[in-house]
Amino acid sequence: MTVMPWFRPTVSLATAALATGLLLPAAAMAEGMPQLDFKSPLTTSQVVWGAIIFVVLYILAAKFALPKVASVLEERATNIARDLDGAHAAKASADAGMAEAATATAKARAEAQAAINAALEEAKQAAAAQATVLNERLEKQLQDSEAQITAARAAAMRALRQVATETAETVITRLTNAPADQQRLNSAIGSALAARGAG
Repeated sequence: MTVMPWFRPTVSLATAALATGLLLPAAAMAEGMPQLDFKSPLTTSQVVWGAIIFVVLYILAAKFALPKVASVLEERATNIARDLDGAHAAKASADAGMAEAATATAKARAEAQAAINAALEEAKQAAAAQATVLNERLEKQLQDSEAQITAARAAAMRALRQVATETAETVITRLTNAPADQQRLNSAIGSALAARGAG
């Protein structure tokens, strides 16, 4: 018969208690406790039957009950160990998933930032190129406008000199009834225009 290791102290204690009950000192029996009076056949039969019942219960427990309890405890320990292993595996898988998600998020953030920077740089270059083209166009328009203004001013000055000369000739002819001296007239008109900053 196989006895569980943790059950052996219980058996030893029970045996010691039975032996102590059988070997009580005479002083205790002298006090008149009937259950300790071993001279009585009733007490002896009770002790014998108690020992027999105890041995039978011990055999039944060791043969049937304790193996079942041990198997249940072992199965429970196996289930707990399996559940713990599964939990550890699930935690490791979750940690790996979180690390992978963090890596993917960082990579996506870096790619997005790089795309934004590239788009900004491209927009800056396009704006600079467009500004250069516009500046060149405006510069050409300004030069053309200045040339037109200079030409118009020169034409206006020639027309002004001509109008002034013709007007002066007409006035002089009407006042003096003689033609005007062209050299003196041109010199006077040139001086007058130069004095007004139009010559």
